Amino acid sequence: MDDNTKVQIEAAAFRGLIEHLQRRTDVQNIDLMNLAGFCRNCLSKWYMNAAAERGIEMSYDQAREAIYGMPYAEWKTRYQQEATKEQARLFEETQPLHAFVSGHGGKA
Repeated sequence: MDDNTKVQIEAAAFRGLIEHLQRRTDVQNIDLMNLAGFCRNCLSKWYMNAAAERGIEMSYDQAREAIYGMPYAEWKTRYQQEATKEQARLFEETQPLHAFVSGHGGKA
């Protein structure tokens, strides 16, 4: 497989992931962090960093909107729920496994 085809396939897979997360508004970011060590905010930061590496200026708000499919404040108002004590406990317990770029610790 040539590099261009590989990049196209990877981009399509990423778009599929983003579309899936945009449909699954019932899945909270803290649940994603606790289970997988990354969330929509992590993806937003990876997206923003990838743009910056290519000389494209992008704010965190712009990156979040690309990932959430709407302004973050709107998503938060519509879908974000208060974390339960158990979710918060798991978040702290799994923190060493969280994505590095997320700002929550962990290693790359």
